[in-house]
Parts: sequence; structure tokens; C-alpha cells
Amino acid sequence: MDVSGIVDGLVSHAAALGHFERVNTHEPQSPPGNGLHCAIWADDIGPARNQSGLNRTSVRAVFMDRIYGRQLERPEDEIDPNMLRATDDLMGAYSGDFTLGGRVRSIDLLGQSGTPLSAKAGYVKIADAQYRVMTITVPMIINDVWEQVG
Repeated sequence: MDVSGIVDGLVSHAAALGHFERVNTHEPQSPPGNGLHCAIWADDIGPARNQSGLNRTSVRAVFMDRIYGRQLERPEDEIDPNMLRATDDLMGAYSGDFTLGGRVRSIDLLGQSGTPLSAKAGYVKIADAQYRVMTITVPMIINDVWEQVG
């Protein structure tokens, strides 16, 4: 599995949109600051049921993309619309390149092997700062990753 290539593909799409002050490949340990920020990390990996062959196991890997924006940004009425625009554009970018340049069979847009590409809003506290977040679940299927030997 081309882990570096997959992560690079996810980061490249997020960075190319121009919505984010910074795109990291880890959750922030300190407050990310003003504007929107994006963090990408691995969440889950396992066999892709009903997707594997007789001698190789295809994998379902799930990455999380979390968009952060300060809860007290001004104007307050623009917090959610800005977050939703960035979320919509990022999900659209993944949908428009659902093989990440040929690195994966597909981003599981419709949930063929579990949870589909989706997003959930919430709040996260980092240090003493409260953030509005949108966490995007990015499931993907990668062909023939692990050899099966009897």
C-alpha cells in the first residue's frame, strides 16, 4: 500500500482548494490559530469484505479530514457557511478524483464497503480555545494489498 502517496494525495487536494491556512497530517496539539485549518490522519484499516480475490486481500482504509475554525470568529454568522463551503469543496475534490491519481481503487463515495464519504459537524476544545469543526470520513478501497498464503 502506497501510504505516502495516499496521504500526499489527500493533502494535495485539501491544499489546492485555497480554503486553509495550513494542512497538517496530524491532529493539532496547540490551537491552530485564525482562519480555517485542515488536519488529516489515518483512522481505520482492515480487509475490504467482498472486494478481495482468492490470493490477495484488498484493504479498506479510512482517513479523517478535520476542518477547524475558531468558534469565536467574526462575523459569527459566517462560521458555518465558511466551514460548509470548505467541506463541500473538499468532498467534491475527492469525488472528482476518487482514485487519488490511481493510488487507490476508489474512495468509497457511496459506502459499498461500509460508511460512505461523509461529514459530521461538532466542536473541539484545544488548550483553552474552542473550535467549530467538520470531520470528514474518507473511506477508500485499495486493491490487492496483502498476500494470502496457506
